Amino acid sequence: MSFEVLHKIPSVEEVLKTTETELTQELKALKKERDALIKAVIRGESDKFLVIIGPCSADSIDAVADYVSRLAKVQERLRDKLVIVPRIYTNKPRTTGSGYKGMLHQPDPHDTPNIIEGIYSIRHMHIKVMTESHLTAADEMLYPDNYVYVEDVLSYVAIGARSVENQQHRLTSSGVSVPVGMKNPTSGDLSVMFNAIYAAQSDHTFIYSANEVHSSGNPLAHAIMRGSTNKHGENIPNYHYEDISAALELYEKMQLKHPAIIIDTNHANSSKNYNEQPRIAKEILHSRRYSNDIKNVVKGLLIESYIAEGSQKIDGEVYGQSITDGCIGWERTELLLEQIADGI
Repeated sequence: MSFEVLHKIPSVEEVLKTTETELTQELKALKKERDALIKAVIRGESDKFLVIIGPCSADSIDAVADYVSRLAKVQERLRDKLVIVPRIYTNKPRTTGSGYKGMLHQPDPHDTPNIIEGIYSIRHMHIKVMTESHLTAADEMLYPDNYVYVEDVLSYVAIGARSVENQQHRLTSSGVSVPVGMKNPTSGDLSVMFNAIYAAQSDHTFIYSANEVHSSGNPLAHAIMRGSTNKHGENIPNYHYEDISAALELYEKMQLKHPAIIIDTNHANSSKNYNEQPRIAKEILHSRRYSNDIKNVVKGLLIESYIAEGSQKIDGEVYGQSITDGCIGWERTELLLEQIADGI
């Protein structure tokens, strides 16, 4: 075999028992409270609106904590209308497999990969964010086996467009106790996404974390519309009124529990032009005002945002600026959050 064993990955028990990565009773209570807020929106028991927002990839503990502390002040002002969920993505999917793969792989973007240090770093970041902001975060489940290291700190999980067809992602999602958003695949085929939701809402017996496990099904698995790419590499949005209506018909046809759609305002929906995100958000809010059916099913937005506008190369030195995809900056973020609260 061509694999070279570098290090033995520590067990979950080893990681959780260390003082720096252990949750206090206060933080456990905070997560329980935040989980309940988010679940209530997905179930339709709350008319608040979810905004899952943050950098394309979390690459700096201090900058991410600073950014989320700013979000926390906005959340306090807008708590009657919005539930803000910081987007803290610690694994970065790469189309070609090369480039920065996120803090789990590379806790220091300027240093060599170190996955063991990365596991501790992402837990330290989540706990720092929770302690300082009193918010709990969303992350992408890029690798299902890694979820055991963060399941006690996350209030929302996303399954990416390239992972949504994968059996292990679907089965693992069926055992997750918080809402899981399943993105449509890059092909744009909505049936793939809805089959993934169906699988995640069902119970299963499978291998997980070196054990045979049985999952009870996750009734809060739901759709994330992120646009698609055709055979010519052209981006095709799916956030328009007609696209949402088509997804709603599939929900009704498949009789899935708790119909909910989150719209990703970036990626193929914006043709990867982060500046388009505020405009797209406003169109979605208009569609919700126009149709009660759409208002009842569109529960929130995914937005890429950070402290500094745009993006930089991995060796850049701009504080709080993305080293992967471009993001809107803090001033526009704060204004957009106010506009979303007014628009719902």
